[in-house]
Amino acid sequence: MNTSIIRGRALTFKRRPNSVADTESYSFIEDGALLVKSGIISKVGSFSDVKAEATKEIVIHDHRPHLIVPGFIDTHLHFPQIQMIGSYAANLLEWLNTYAFFEEQKYKDPYHSENMAKQFFNTLINHGTTTAAVFCTVHPESVEAFFKESHRRNMLMIGGKVMMDQNAPAELLDTPQSGYDDNKMLIKKWHGVGRQYYAISPRFAITSTPEQLEMSRTLVEEHPNCYLQTHLSENKDEIILAKKLYPNCNDYTGIYERYNLLGPNSLFGHCIHLSEREVVIMSETKSVAVFCPTSNLFLGSGLFDLQRFLKQQPPVRVATGTDIGGGTNYSMLKTMDEAYKILQLQGQRLSPIESFYQITLGNALALSLENKIGTFETESDADITVLDARATSTMKVRMETVKNIAEELFVLQTMSDDRSVAQVYIKGMPSKNLH
Repeated sequence: MNTSIIRGRALTFKRRPNSVADTESYSFIEDGALLVKSGIISKVGSFSDVKAEATKEIVIHDHRPHLIVPGFIDTHLHFPQIQMIGSYAANLLEWLNTYAFFEEQKYKDPYHSENMAKQFFNTLINHGTTTAAVFCTVHPESVEAFFKESHRRNMLMIGGKVMMDQNAPAELLDTPQSGYDDNKMLIKKWHGVGRQYYAISPRFAITSTPEQLEMSRTLVEEHPNCYLQTHLSENKDEIILAKKLYPNCNDYTGIYERYNLLGPNSLFGHCIHLSEREVVIMSETKSVAVFCPTSNLFLGSGLFDLQRFLKQQPPVRVATGTDIGGGTNYSMLKTMDEAYKILQLQGQRLSPIESFYQITLGNALALSLENKIGTFETESDADITVLDARATSTMKVRMETVKNIAEELFVLQTMSDDRSVAQVYIKGMPSKNLH
């Protein structure tokens, strides 16, 4: 049995904070430690208490004065778009047609997919992300490369083959039947293997015919333990086109509703321009609205109204994601920095306590994986991110006046980059800069 102690200033969450002053929502131990046995958290507490349960020969990873938190979780991004971040376009549809679709054609080549997969996971880890929900391309080769590399690194990942049978280049189109067959094969091969989870991934209503959405429904019904991920209500022109393609549906959400694609395992990227009816049906079906702040700002799509979702009864389940490559940064910290600004523009407050909750336990809850990741509860997987709030000269100067943990978190959120990620543990194994 591989056993170690990871020591540092330990922060983990119990529930969504009500405010920056809600100290009952989290646990913070100044000299904390995690006892990790075979990749599982066996005990969490003060270093002295945890050390008392360990053998003399145990390996101790001492990260003081750095902060240790559960590994970050990204609930929406695109694996094949890593070489097109920062591509200039006027709006979503122009960006897709000019850059995204061109780039994704390269992933039919297994060698290219495998090479990019290594780069992709290196970058995620370097930014402190240990779990993500990821769109591959229409090509099974891209999915194979994604899961093969994730499994090699023992990461908990969610991914799937994009399904598109209209309104995209011919090189990126499948058919309802081939999409179904490819997904069946990939689910059988990868879902539940190690820490891998499969996501049925019709890109969005614009690129799927009714026949393909019907096949998506069949796949969801046949594989209820898989996820469903797609896009919803990101851009106003997108909404107009979706309604034109599906005129018999009440609204954009109604398209997915018609094909029984709403539900607790369904992740809907963006959800910016929803009607009241759409918010209600998202709430009733326990579907997840994924907030992608850097992408929404970069493409000029609109402002996500967080409080609207949280005030609904029951509250709509909300997650956050980078949306690489419409999103402009792999860092979940920078993602929440942009989320803070979006909410400020709407007169809403987002405390740093809430931000760190969201990218750990909050996103784990959205994925129904809170018993495995996003927390330091015993029996959880030891996916851990170590943060240095003094990683740059400007941060070091700022930290001289920081008085409490909330202020330190805000410094990390607003001023950090990948240099602030001192180390990342995947199932208890140090993993940054090792691959």
